[in-house]
Amino acid sequence: MDFSVIIPSRYASTRLPGKPLLDIAGQAMIAHVVARVQQSDAQRVIVATDDQRIADYLQDYDCEVCMTRADHRSGSDRLTEVIESLSLPEAEIIVNVQGDEPLIPPRLINQVAQRLAQSPHADMSTAAQKITSRTDYENPNIVKVVMDHSGRALYFSRSPIPYAASSAQINAWHHIGIYAYHAKYLLNFARLKPSELEQSESLEQLRALDNGGQIVVQKVDYPAGIGVDTEEDLAQVRAILQS
Repeated sequence: MDFSVIIPSRYASTRLPGKPLLDIAGQAMIAHVVARVQQSDAQRVIVATDDQRIADYLQDYDCEVCMTRADHRSGSDRLTEVIESLSLPEAEIIVNVQGDEPLIPPRLINQVAQRLAQSPHADMSTAAQKITSRTDYENPNIVKVVMDHSGRALYFSRSPIPYAASSAQINAWHHIGIYAYHAKYLLNFARLKPSELEQSESLEQLRALDNGGQIVVQKVDYPAGIGVDTEEDLAQVRAILQS
């Protein structure tokens, strides 16, 4: 199975300005992400950025850099520009790894790509892990996904779904923000207008479900990394990598 990984990396960030180049244990955050991806089975690693400072930093790293526009609404739009710019084959599997995931496990990348490759009727694949605490279950920043018996996503929400009257009854899954697509589907997806559900929940993957897309979910039972969105996240990742 062949697949490529595209890492969208924006310099601008409201909460953490210059986030991709913030130092973690002697290297920029984006360098840690690239290193993790390179440990996967990806045949091609491409960083998609709108800032020359990121491109310049990565000159000494074994990855491709594709400069993109600065006005993209989302990471998937940035990926679409890369696919068109590099003329990637329509059948190619593209894994979207966020540029703020310096602890992402390489095996997670492989599993999400493999899940899509083994699901001929699916348009996308993603991942999820079991929610074990009531606090996480009720946290709107932790996105939940409900699946059918085959692992096909039925709905994603920031609300606590499915309903659980007590902690002992929680049977929910935390959606992990990694995606794999066939390049052709991503090109078509980018042409779709944002849906009402997507705008209500602020979850782009609902656009796919709203338009009949099928998303299969890889369940994982190991730590899936820490996305760096806040100073607290950054401090936690620094502590882990420096130790």
